[in-house]
Amino acid sequence: MILQTGRHTKAMFLVAAGLLLLMSPSSGLSEETTLALGQLPSVPIPSHNLQFNSKVELGKLLFFDPRLSKDDSVSCASCHVPAAGFADPRQFSLGVGGKQGGRNAPSAMNAAYNHLQFWDGRAGSLEEQALGPIQNPIEMAETLNGVVTKLSRVKVYQARFQAVFGDDVSADGIAKAIAAFERTLISTNSPFDRSIAGDKSALSGSAQRGLELFQGKARCVLCHNGPNFTDNKFHHIGVPQTGPLREDVGRYAVTKREADRRAFKTPSLRSVALTAPYMHTGGFKTLDEVVDFYNGGGEAVPGKDAFMSALNLTDQEKKDLVEFMNSLTGELTNMAPPKLP
Repeated sequence: MILQTGRHTKAMFLVAAGLLLLMSPSSGLSEETTLALGQLPSVPIPSHNLQFNSKVELGKLLFFDPRLSKDDSVSCASCHVPAAGFADPRQFSLGVGGKQGGRNAPSAMNAAYNHLQFWDGRAGSLEEQALGPIQNPIEMAETLNGVVTKLSRVKVYQARFQAVFGDDVSADGIAKAIAAFERTLISTNSPFDRSIAGDKSALSGSAQRGLELFQGKARCVLCHNGPNFTDNKFHHIGVPQTGPLREDVGRYAVTKREADRRAFKTPSLRSVALTAPYMHTGGFKTLDEVVDFYNGGGEAVPGKDAFMSALNLTDQEKKDLVEFMNSLTGELTNMAPPKLP
């Protein structure tokens, strides 16, 4: 139990969460498990990159500027599309020259709350994440020196970097500005948020039943918990391998721990209705397909997390669960590209 729906359910999920903490390949016993679903807290701001409007505005320009790529064709917004919940509506993201990646780009919305970035958690901050795609040969295929050189030729960027950082264009400034902008991409004030704030009419009857299922029979809350609907951990749930990669080893590529093989980060479910297709493979086109996958217990593969088993949801229960996930759609649903210098 996460909301106030009964002591028995609460006890059951506290025990289940404890078991999951022990079973999760990327969990540590020292980590505190926060289960409570609720409204988002203030966005965490690192002391080395304080937030102010001119920095955010610079970051927005950089986020939408294709000059960060080698041939000036791909921007951050190319794969983190505002109208798609800052995710990629294509199954696999495309980089410079039409090169195809092996994963669907995760949403940048609410990434400010993530402990680690990317599906495999290889970046420890938004600042580190911002520079990764620029240098990735199948994404932007540029070098940091190349980007700095290009932007330094633009008078508007010269002036803005001096105003924000008191210095010339730099890779560090690019990372900090983009990260500052991404910390404004917050999905909140959803029907769910309004409901827990006291608006009894915010959730439909179907969504209310879906919330009960989410916390109960469907067991979604074991991983999708906390205000951002993620445990910030990595799990192997038996997603079928599709796309150009023969095997995507997931978190294992970072940790080299066999227990992390094919484990991927639990994504936030806030505004999840906007971010199709789903999973790191982009293999499910709709939330209905996702629910069917979980209802069947995932693909029968070695090493799958122990909690993945058939749910035996009825057709109506599956519809109610999807209706609840639809109720997590917040106010940030689109954003017009800025006029680039």
